[in-house]
Amino acid sequence: MPDHATGPVVLYTTSWCGFCRAAVELLDQRGIPHENVDLTGDPEELDKKKAEWKHSTVPIVLIGDTLIGGFSELKALDSQTQLSHLK
Repeated sequence: MPDHATGPVVLYTTSWCGFCRAAVELLDQRGIPHENVDLTGDPEELDKKKAEWKHSTVPIVLIGDTLIGGFSELKALDSQTQLSHLK
């Protein structure tokens, strides 16, 4: 994770996405506060967020103004214990 990746954790998700649910669950289990922006009912806004962050899938995971990626990247950071500073 980039050293400057600090700030609030924001996830852009959809209700039908298993990886989205897994990302939320992981952050909940670790006690990391986060904002979950469910864009299920707003496909235009979802497309805008995908284009804005140049990330074609959900979840879109941000820490502050830094794109982390999706669930796989979040899980990798967790495995490296690089999320603990966000509590």
